[in-house]
Amino acid sequence: MLSVYLLRHGQTPYNADGNRYCGHTDIGLTERGIRQALAVHERLRGVRLDAVYSSPLLRARRTAELASGWDTVQTDHRLIEIDFGSWEHKTREEFVSADPSSWEAWSRDPLNNRAGNTGESGAEIVARLDDFFNEMLVRHAGQTILAVGHNGVNRLYMAHKLGMPLQHYRRIVQENSAVTLFELDDNGAFTLHRLNA
Repeated sequence: MLSVYLLRHGQTPYNADGNRYCGHTDIGLTERGIRQALAVHERLRGVRLDAVYSSPLLRARRTAELASGWDTVQTDHRLIEIDFGSWEHKTREEFVSADPSSWEAWSRDPLNNRAGNTGESGAEIVARLDDFFNEMLVRHAGQTILAVGHNGVNRLYMAHKLGMPLQHYRRIVQENSAVTLFELDDNGAFTLHRLNA
């Protein structure tokens, strides 16, 4: 069994600016984002973490360091945010008005369509997250880890593991630096204990 504290990074300037799609753009945290990550550290004070992982992007890495209190965290490219293609740097209102068909296709079937026409498909995203957590299940059997990722990938992974059609992934809420706790049993079965707390 593996216990995972899953976080979305703290607030960024893009989050504060109308929730601009950040994707692979490497930006840091706002002052509020730093405070959010430090608040998680207080909440996890009694939790023994055996390992800390994050997306390689600065906003996730810094959140992982602050939330865990560890000086060095392990980064893994499989935790990186969705490649949003042509949606990168834009708000949803901006890219939907410019190209409504790409958003419609993604909303209807993210599993088989690419974000922003040229980005990743839901199938690719779920495959890399599954690969990461299955590896963690073997490497950290019987342990507890912290994994800091991003809004899109975290929600798609959880929707997949909960057996939801992926087009409903936005029904799962992951606020900046909110704590989600799940377990994977020895067969990889997913149990959600806490969401967005």
